[in-house]
Amino acid sequence: MLYSKVYIDAFGYELPPNVVTSEDLELRLEPLYKTLHFQKGQLEAITGIRERRFWDPDFKMHSGAIKAAKKALADSSVTPDDIGMLIYGGVCRDNLEPATACAVCDGLGLPSQTQMYDVSNACLGILNGMVQVANAIELGQIRAGLVVSCESARQIMDTTIDRLLKTANMEVFKKTVATLTGGSGAVAVVLTDSSLSADGHRILGGVARNAAAFHKLCVWGPDTGIPASGLHIMETDSVGVLKNGVILGIETFTAFRKELSWTDEQPHKVICHQVGATHQQTILEALGIPLARDFTTFQYLGNIGTVSLPITAAIADEREFLRPDDLVGFLGIGSGLNCMMLGMRW
Repeated sequence: MLYSKVYIDAFGYELPPNVVTSEDLELRLEPLYKTLHFQKGQLEAITGIRERRFWDPDFKMHSGAIKAAKKALADSSVTPDDIGMLIYGGVCRDNLEPATACAVCDGLGLPSQTQMYDVSNACLGILNGMVQVANAIELGQIRAGLVVSCESARQIMDTTIDRLLKTANMEVFKKTVATLTGGSGAVAVVLTDSSLSADGHRILGGVARNAAAFHKLCVWGPDTGIPASGLHIMETDSVGVLKNGVILGIETFTAFRKELSWTDEQPHKVICHQVGATHQQTILEALGIPLARDFTTFQYLGNIGTVSLPITAAIADEREFLRPDDLVGFLGIGSGLNCMMLGMRW
């Protein structure tokens, strides 16, 4: 996929008020650590994550998305009346129906002609939403669109810790340690056509690939609303996800560079989905990308699902890691397995 007139005009994000360290989680898991003879500090050592954030109990996902969206719109060159499409891309949603996008649309006061709906695709929801908005802009159907998400790790973290304490089982720990990396946050991305973007970042194009045979490697469910109404379990084959994710990532990255006619020295900078230290080092090494070209937030935000990549891009932009004219790659991968990579000229 290639684009000629689509720009990222602005980002906005909202961080939850409650900071939860890996040490805090280990204090709650102390009986399990004693049973399995774990030393304190293992969680941070394994994942590279020092802390993450939680929303207050009973916080609604649309509330976080609205806060992030208002910040993005305030920094953009468009008004709410310009938004022709609103997509909510989070894994966490307030209800099975209606779409969480409806509450966000109402909270932002968007016009009646705005198309609004949810997109769910594990950690790729925001990138998928960006592609759908970009397609509509490229086709001339709309001039501006908004992609938002809000994720919450509090509930699944609490149920996972309760399960670990109840079972005190090494195999259960292996299946759920990835859940302990979870964080919370909200993000919004405004996309426009070239006539509306005052100082945006041009989206050049991208590619997508899947390895659907591995869809059982990471499962969170069975129901969708947050808070969940029934049994809510998340299990991940971390080794399997990393091994097969790297294979898929290499295939996607090769096609990505070919699609955009980029050399071995490009992209100049990358923003990856934020999983943890081992994943970062393994995937970058496999793709031949030096660590210096990557910007990370997992150390203090954890894995925020769909929010992780765009919030990291927003922070990287604020801190001037991303510079004008940099060729930037958004490298996303999610359970399924799905991989999507988008290229921008910053």
